[in-house]
Amino acid sequence: MKNQHNNHLLLLLLATLFISTSGALGKFIDMPIPVIIWWRSILAFILLYGFCRYKKISLKLKSKKEIFSFIISALFLAAHWITYFYALKLSNVAIGMLSLFVYPIITAFLEPLFIKVKFDPIYILLGLQVLIGIYILAPEFNLESSHVKGLLFGLSSALFYALRNIISKQLISNYNGTSIMLYQIGIISIVLSPILFFMDTSGMSTQFPYVIILAVITTAVGHTMLVNSLKHFTVSTASIISSTQPILGIIIAFIFLNEIPTWNTFFGGLVILSTVIIESIRSKKASS
Repeated sequence: MKNQHNNHLLLLLLATLFISTSGALGKFIDMPIPVIIWWRSILAFILLYGFCRYKKISLKLKSKKEIFSFIISALFLAAHWITYFYALKLSNVAIGMLSLFVYPIITAFLEPLFIKVKFDPIYILLGLQVLIGIYILAPEFNLESSHVKGLLFGLSSALFYALRNIISKQLISNYNGTSIMLYQIGIISIVLSPILFFMDTSGMSTQFPYVIILAVITTAVGHTMLVNSLKHFTVSTASIISSTQPILGIIIAFIFLNEIPTWNTFFGGLVILSTVIIESIRSKKASS
């Protein structure tokens, strides 16, 4: 049982590493954000569709009522990606990624309203701990500051991400995680397709290798693994464990973009990371 839990935890952390590449890629790719998200979605859709056919994963909808859940979760995922990329562009990878990670708190409070999960008061303490980390990250609240604007976009992204994950958790009992992700990015591709007619897409010729990495590693592999992890963890546990994303993202941005974090970022990140360690230990004890 313990080995099985460790394997699930390892796969969740690996998914987190892959998704962490979104920070540096989102900051680096030089195209309009909705265009980036469309290419990200359509390329990942093609890859996942081929994977589903190869693995003979059923793509049949089991209930017409669930169409609404797929559409709403896809729209939340699109809103999450777009606001997150604006957060990265307006501030930097560190602030963009760390502000997004208020989503475990939002998830912990919202999850019992949607799913039959008992609210654990420990999440209030963990949530406060993450909030302290966010405060250290941006102690001066000035709306004229592009960093604060980035922070607010990151917080909006956190809300959309929490809602998408909660709906995905409700679907995971009836569907394979890969098929859920396939439907979500397929819907995003359709919804965002009109932007190709009135936004500049010429940058694709030079940005293609980076968009491919974003579509394959970050989206198709990373996000699918994250959705699959919801079979073995509550959304709250999975989201708090995946809070290592900003730390990994900051390291990746330092290596590839030469973004040097401030001391505030270091201390804020350390506070957030400590919640991950606490939750990892708690979730392991609960499953043993």
